[in-house]
Amino acid sequence: MYVVHFFENKKELLNQLLGSVPAVGETITIKGRKGTVTSVNNVDDKHVHVQITIEKVVVKNKLIADPAKKKKR
Repeated sequence: MYVVHFFENKKELLNQLLGSVPAVGETITIKGRKGTVTSVNNVDDKHVHVQITIEKVVVKNKLIADPAKKKKR
């Protein structure tokens, strides 16, 4: 079992107790966001630091509701 610390730009996102360490180039989902592993650094026998890059979220334009379809109160 390894204590895996996930970092993005020196900011710790998550630390988990895992049975296996993720490999470089592997895709990972953390807190609902997709990312890829860029580097893996073994600190001790049990501690591992994993650098990841999170993909930017593209916000699509939301449809503007037709004012005539709104509920009247």
